[in-house]
Amino acid sequence: MTERIPQQTADLVRERMFANDRASKALGMRVVEMSPGQATLTMTVREDMLNGHDICHGGFTAALADSAFAFACNSYNELTLASGFAIDLVAPARLGDVLTAVCREVVKSGRSGVYDTVVDNQHGQRIAVFRGRSHTLKGKPAVAA
Repeated sequence: MTERIPQQTADLVRERMFANDRASKALGMRVVEMSPGQATLTMTVREDMLNGHDICHGGFTAALADSAFAFACNSYNELTLASGFAIDLVAPARLGDVLTAVCREVVKSGRSGVYDTVVDNQHGQRIAVFRGRSHTLKGKPAVAA
């Protein structure tokens, strides 16, 4: 069997992981870019995502950042799960805003990893900052190769 280059592996994971990601699809997310240790996802704020203050519920912003984190840390095709995360919501997202979450690997050592994600709106305004911690299950692929 021919060994894949890292970008080919990331592309395979992007395609197959997203095909089974019912939560991200239900929220209208799109994986717009993915490479080893990195992922960029978008989501448009819909009416059903607004809270009682007519702003995007923070849980939806966190879900977008968490999905970007999931794609970034699984990009090597080793089954990797979140062991925790923290998010700071720094500005409100509003109806119709197109949110972009960009996640980048900070460090991956052994079975542990740390990833930072920023979420901006279509005007480049920072909406949230997210840091995720990952745990890799060695020897288990994220998707079938």
